[in-house]
Amino acid sequence: VQLQASGGGLVQPGGSLRLSCTLSGASLEDHAIGWFRLTPGKSRAAAISCISIRGRGQYYEDSVKGRFSVSRSAANDAAYLEMNSLKPEDTAVYYCAAHRHDYCSEYDSEYDHWGQGTLVTVSS
Repeated sequence: VQLQASGGGLVQPGGSLRLSCTLSGASLEDHAIGWFRLTPGKSRAAAISCISIRGRGQYYEDSVKGRFSVSRSAANDAAYLEMNSLKPEDTAVYYCAAHRHDYCSEYDSEYDHWGQGTLVTVSS
């Protein structure tokens, strides 16, 4: 089972990116998905968003509320993090994580699978 986050890159302040999360070796549809980011100078990734298996439960960290949107697609067997109005302080390595319980969790200890992360750099 391998989780993969993708879609990162260099974007100017105010720009947008969409991150994708896919799972090989299993279906993502029976996993809740969490999005975490590791910012420069920090030793631990922080939760910024999550979505439950059925999509009813969602969480957004205060600094991304109103700018980021989490979703999932059964057809594509993927989860997404739409990031708008990006700021330099959003620069980080972004990870998706998965667990097989139908609730949204902001605690990294509750996730069983982690991807390798994708770098988002917000700079002019």
